[in-house]
Amino acid sequence: MLTGKGFETFLPLYPTVRRWKNGIKQLSLPLFPCYVFLRGPLDRWLPVLTTPGIHTLVGFGGKPAIISCSEIEAIRRVVESRAKAEPHPFIKCGDRVRIEAGPLEGLEGILLRKKNQWKVLLSVELLERSVVVEVDASMVERVRASKPRFAPGWLAKDILPQT
Repeated sequence: MLTGKGFETFLPLYPTVRRWKNGIKQLSLPLFPCYVFLRGPLDRWLPVLTTPGIHTLVGFGGKPAIISCSEIEAIRRVVESRAKAEPHPFIKCGDRVRIEAGPLEGLEGILLRKKNQWKVLLSVELLERSVVVEVDASMVERVRASKPRFAPGWLAKDILPQT
């Protein structure tokens, strides 16, 4: 319908397999659930809003938000390449994350990137010391920063290095 109204549309899909009681099905699902990307004249948004299934436009200050062509082109290239892609929560360096799988499952820290490696910074705040551990970015999820809790736990004591 949007194409018929003169807009270029882009709905990036990815293939996935789902199991149901009656068998296994191959589906194509949106990489960005609940979003379709449009390109067209900025002054013609009323026809978009009157299209069945469209709830609202993403925008700021009453104006439609513009997504860079390079970001859309990157997603388009991924979809067209048939590389294995799937939705993932947005995380960026500096976010507080929780490791979701593997031997470090449940640990929380700050996501860092050094060269081409993702790392999680684990800190002992009282000592103002940290350790960084390399992780697979697909194994972390962003968490809200929590307030420090003061509860019975470990005590720290300065020690002199052994010589």
